[in-house]
Amino acid sequence: MHTHTQPAIGGFHPDPSICRVGDDYYLATSSFEYFPGIPIHHSTDLHHWTLIGNVLTRPGQVELPDRLPPSAGVFAPTLRHHNGLFHLITTVLGGGGTFLFTSPDAAGPWSDPVPVPGVTGIDPDLAWDDDGTCYCTWAGIHQIRIDPITGDSQDVPRTLYSGTGGSFPEGPHLHRRGPWWYLVLAEGGTGPGHAVSVARSTSPQGPFEPHPNNPVLTHRGTNNPVQNTGHADLVEAPDASWWMVHLGVRPRGAFPSWHTLGRETFLAPVTWTDDGWPVIGAPTGPTSAAAPLWYDDFATPALRPQWVAPGLTAHRNVNVTERPGRLTLHARPATEPPVFIGRRQQHPSCTVRAAVDASRGSGGLALRMDDRHLYALVIEDGQVHVDARIGPLAQRLRSVPCPTDSAVLEIQVTATPVIDLEADDSGHGVASIPVEAIERITSSGPDRVQLIAETQGHRTLLAELDGRYLSTEVTGGFTGRLAGLLATRGTVRTEWFSYEPAP
Repeated sequence: MHTHTQPAIGGFHPDPSICRVGDDYYLATSSFEYFPGIPIHHSTDLHHWTLIGNVLTRPGQVELPDRLPPSAGVFAPTLRHHNGLFHLITTVLGGGGTFLFTSPDAAGPWSDPVPVPGVTGIDPDLAWDDDGTCYCTWAGIHQIRIDPITGDSQDVPRTLYSGTGGSFPEGPHLHRRGPWWYLVLAEGGTGPGHAVSVARSTSPQGPFEPHPNNPVLTHRGTNNPVQNTGHADLVEAPDASWWMVHLGVRPRGAFPSWHTLGRETFLAPVTWTDDGWPVIGAPTGPTSAAAPLWYDDFATPALRPQWVAPGLTAHRNVNVTERPGRLTLHARPATEPPVFIGRRQQHPSCTVRAAVDASRGSGGLALRMDDRHLYALVIEDGQVHVDARIGPLAQRLRSVPCPTDSAVLEIQVTATPVIDLEADDSGHGVASIPVEAIERITSSGPDRVQLIAETQGHRTLLAELDGRYLSTEVTGGFTGRLAGLLATRGTVRTEWFSYEPAP
């Protein structure tokens, strides 16, 4: 029996694509406007995953203008291994279209981009037939034959399959098992109606017949703690078992609830019927597992792969070489958004801390969805203050003196407990629930965010804010929260940064 921690990869890691080489599994996910882009994770058991690098690490590989809107950029890659080479194909919205990348090592470095002009939509997939023909299939669902090295088209696009009637048939992946080619796709949009459907054919070009029990995976209309399940990929293990990776979210709080971490990667077992149809294992909720403190003292000659920034800001404005042992951020002009670099929030509850020196500028520690939705502790002109921005509304909250313009800044995120109206230990039913509890049940957000400053030996809670305003349901888009450093003016340096998950 296999026991797996859920999610398999927590935090903003959507649209998973997986492949196996020997006993090793590799998984790629979308990164949208963030650079470095397309994180690659490695595992030997589908349970413990390690970030080993990013595909997009050089500015010449991708166009990600700083003015790129949130949730534009790199969409839904497909990762495959063929003839000793890793192949990755993805579409960059606002950055030139669809591109192929290759590498002999999934950890990189990866090649320069190869354009694939014949692919005109998002979510491209790669699959090879026995004769070496490479098929590229994308949202719609459409297909074309391509040269996977040059990117040249070898025929014209044609409609392959239209799905089962759900909106937005997308995220296609072709897999072969025995005599059958299986087309796995998402339908219903990447929200509450999301679902996974399957069709099959004896040819990668179809015609495809739908699974008799579509959708094969969806949590819509259920009380499962993982929702919006869809955009799936398949992999066969060395023991001949099959597994599905798919995205999902973990909403919390009162109706209609909010998810803050973005779309995450989950894992499900797959079995097969006697007549060759896949059956997805019973849905399971998130499970807890001990997670270590993540600490960075910036002693390495390059930034660790967890650090990402919107656009190419990190390459131009952030470094660990200018002053070894420090992360240095240089702000842009006052008319531009703050320079920000962060790592994904991957757990519903966590504590983030950093030692920040803003004696040559202003900046600090932030919890961020995008430039218009963030909570920040900012050191500026001898004070630490809290800035809260929610769309067009920006407010400066309480402040404390900080004469040295250096402080340890802390953000604590505490998830809202799940309250079940039907579970009442008193035996008196819901009538016995106090008014205060009813108010909490009907109005609570997904979490609370505490912003704390340590200055001159004093620790001060400056603000406690509702986390719903840093959620996808408020901000829109396809990403999740990041916790990290920002510079609003001049130069800001950080001696260390820590991220500690809480139970």
